[in-house]
Amino acid sequence: MSADRPTPDAIRRARAENPKMRERDLAGQLGISEAEFVAAWVGEGTRRIRPDVDAFLTGMEALGEVMALTRNESAVHEKIGVYDKVVLGEHAAMTLGEQIDLRIFPKVWAHGYAVSKTDEDGTVRRSLQFFSASGEAVHKVHLRAASNVEAYEKLVATLIHPEQEQTLRVVAPVTSIAPAVNPSVDVEDLRARWSSMTDVHQFMSILRDLKLTRQQAVHLVGEEYAWPVDHDSVAAMMRISANEEIPIMCFVGNRGCIQIHSGPVKEIKPMGPWINVLDETFHLHLRLDHIREVWAVRKPASEGHVTSLEAYDAAGQLIIQFFGKRKEGAFERDDWRGLVENLPRGPRSTAA
Repeated sequence: MSADRPTPDAIRRARAENPKMRERDLAGQLGISEAEFVAAWVGEGTRRIRPDVDAFLTGMEALGEVMALTRNESAVHEKIGVYDKVVLGEHAAMTLGEQIDLRIFPKVWAHGYAVSKTDEDGTVRRSLQFFSASGEAVHKVHLRAASNVEAYEKLVATLIHPEQEQTLRVVAPVTSIAPAVNPSVDVEDLRARWSSMTDVHQFMSILRDLKLTRQQAVHLVGEEYAWPVDHDSVAAMMRISANEEIPIMCFVGNRGCIQIHSGPVKEIKPMGPWINVLDETFHLHLRLDHIREVWAVRKPASEGHVTSLEAYDAAGQLIIQFFGKRKEGAFERDDWRGLVENLPRGPRSTAA
């Protein structure tokens, strides 16, 4: 361990002195990653596990009902359900269950821990936590009262790491910088490719081919396909969707995992800078003050076009993305499309 980083003992002392602070926040205060913070408890209720996505997904259905959590710096997405309908893949894996719907990028998963904590009342809280090479959380699973603890222990035994140390070596995180406004790109080529899409999944290929970020593309493509809306539009959309019972799709992700909610939202609760969804099987916590741009985006598809609402942070990173709920191959809902198209327009920012 380098001299400028706290020892595991120092990390645990800091926790004892700040029992109510969020672990992620305390790790930041200590100048370490969240994974290093978690590692300090190895041998004291925490076990290091291999970040083997195939083995993890293969063993998860047996646990039954759990809570899946995926987050980035500005949004936390929580879904209660079962890990089922698993599709394995070297570059991307998926769960396609009714509640837990994930897109996982295994190469980003670098560290893992099985964590057990005992509350003052004797309740044991168990979780599986996975991190990137820089120690940033990519995905977590929290067991619930109905979860199968025996299956959890069997999975942990399958994943157990040969090294059980309280220190962890991580790489420096990649610092995100907002991209330039006018990258060297043929805008007419971008528009031609965009207009020729027959499936929204073709969008990522366009970005790769033209070496564009998502935010650069929406700035450049023109108002036929993307236009800025007011910063308050995300909160307004959530309230309208709840009030008018419009089912939505909500995507929150990081480099290693994207988690999706499909269905209605009901309980919308603001709290300080956060807006929250507090439904039975779906919780969302979104920092509205982190939003710098919101865009309505229209992508052609074989069934007309598909409309999304996208929020970006100051570094140009996508925080959260919303669609109207629809089945693959079905036309977009008129009520969702009307909702997005009638949101108040925002200024076309000069910063992308």
